Amino acid sequence: MEIKGEYFSKRDMETWMRNILNVKMAVTLSSYCSMFSVLSSTIKHRHTHNHTPIRCSRTPSNPNSNLNRQKNGAWQKNPLELSSKDERSTGGNMVLASYKPSKKDKDFWMMEDLLKEAESSAIQDSGFLNAVVKVYCTSAAPDYSLPWQKQRQYTTTARQDFEYLNCRIVKVKKRGDDSKYVAKVLARASGCDLALLSVESEEFWRDVKPLKFGRLPHLQDSVTVVGYPLGGDTISVTKGVVSRVEVSSYTHGFTDLLTIQIDAAINPGNSGGPVFNDRGKCIGVAFQGISSEDAENIGYVIPTTVVSHFLTDYEKNGKYTGFPCLGVLAQKLENPALRACLKIKSNEGVLVRGVEPTSGANNVLKEGDVIVSFDDVRVGCEGTVPFRSNERIGFRYLISQKFAGDTAELGIVRAGTSMKVKVILNAQVHLVPFHIDEGQPSYLIIAGLVFTPLSEPLIEEEHEEIGLKLLAKARYSFPKFKGEQIVILSQVIKFNGVQIKNIQHFAHLIDSCKEKYMCFEFEDSYTVVLEREDVIATTITLLDDYGIRSERSPDLREPYVDSLEVEGGQPADQEFGDSPVSNNEVGHDGLFWT
Repeated sequence: MEIKGEYFSKRDMETWMRNILNVKMAVTLSSYCSMFSVLSSTIKHRHTHNHTPIRCSRTPSNPNSNLNRQKNGAWQKNPLELSSKDERSTGGNMVLASYKPSKKDKDFWMMEDLLKEAESSAIQDSGFLNAVVKVYCTSAAPDYSLPWQKQRQYTTTARQDFEYLNCRIVKVKKRGDDSKYVAKVLARASGCDLALLSVESEEFWRDVKPLKFGRLPHLQDSVTVVGYPLGGDTISVTKGVVSRVEVSSYTHGFTDLLTIQIDAAINPGNSGGPVFNDRGKCIGVAFQGISSEDAENIGYVIPTTVVSHFLTDYEKNGKYTGFPCLGVLAQKLENPALRACLKIKSNEGVLVRGVEPTSGANNVLKEGDVIVSFDDVRVGCEGTVPFRSNERIGFRYLISQKFAGDTAELGIVRAGTSMKVKVILNAQVHLVPFHIDEGQPSYLIIAGLVFTPLSEPLIEEEHEEIGLKLLAKARYSFPKFKGEQIVILSQVIKFNGVQIKNIQHFAHLIDSCKEKYMCFEFEDSYTVVLEREDVIATTITLLDDYGIRSERSPDLREPYVDSLEVEGGQPADQEFGDSPVSNNEVGHDGLFWT
């Protein structure tokens, strides 16, 4: 099919270019428009396989433009766009027809090059790039083996949650600015891998325009990732599309929240950088990726729904309180025989297999209950709920929309009887914390013995020295009451016959001891006895010899408060559980924590 062009005025060309890019461009179009005063070449389009001619069409945007003049009652065709009728489906994928322009079509290619140049210039000059800053963190992580001191100081620009936990100095630098401005960390959210910074300098905020949040993207939506990854010092921009939107695990926080999967590269240093849609609105924050021989270009984005939850949490409480959880180990009910046995008539619900002792559901739900709804939203037999149009998402998504202290109404079936119950949702309490929020672990030195609470960073640092029984307890045990800790030398269980609740309680027992002997009972029935007077004298000498400022961390100098008495409850009898404490450790696809 032959397509003949017509005269394009300079004004028409500029109008057309702006409509295509949908942005105000400051490129020098005027110097190029003279090249395209006449487009008179003939282009023949042929399909790759059957040589069927391709029709080209364009919807007019400005009826007064020369570009949109009618000829013989029909709009003039544009060779840059293809009609939907010219697409051929092959194996579920769309194949567009190809064409071979002649030498006379150099103007066509020059126009295409101009479009690419104008698009690149538009991204370069976009205002949203100026709202992205480079963050410099000077950090010193604790030495968990010697908890009274820190490791060697280091500086990084990769924004990761554990760096904000240990950072001593934070500075930010704007794009195109040589100055670094001191920032203050207002809140750290280890659960969702976010941090909130503030800058007091008025000069920093000059000419800075805030970003706008966009809606949750759909599959195949275009995205642009901006950051400062490895490989250079200046700002980096990569593009991709949305591949998946679902609830998945946050590596640093060990939580399950909504995530956006994209095919744009997210490298070290990209973490914390904003991700934009094609309208220049922020749709999330880049935070992790998959590095594997079996996977390529898989990156994950924290959506703005999670970011907004974090900001609202800080605004309401003046700190980050965390995402709540139901505290229930649930089993999917995909087996029809199992549903029939539980007297579940419809294809819905999840079976309660366990309840955390410190959760709000502990005295409300029972093992064997079937949860069929959450705030009147029906829960499917796979543990999913409706999400947008024609989509389903993990049950955990509804819980994550709540805040700590909120109440949820659950529809349950107990022994064949349907009922409604209300549960107060709270942040999950871990017997072995994944992060030390205060930045420095607690410790207590008694003579030559150093006691400290067990934590995941300590396990990572000293995993070869920690026994399997202690690791099993860390992975398969829940706290019996809020504030319980595992205090280890290896693991001290009792002091002078009293069961130790946590390291604060242990320090209180030491300070209150008036007896001649101090008796420490460890796991595996191992006992150590020291004379109290010798302990006091030896501790002072050791502190002086090794240059240690204090025999205890600052938090242990505070008056002891029994958390169990404050809560007004009784500890559970469970010593070891049968199920792991997080979804990362669950080895069965049919089980999940909510």
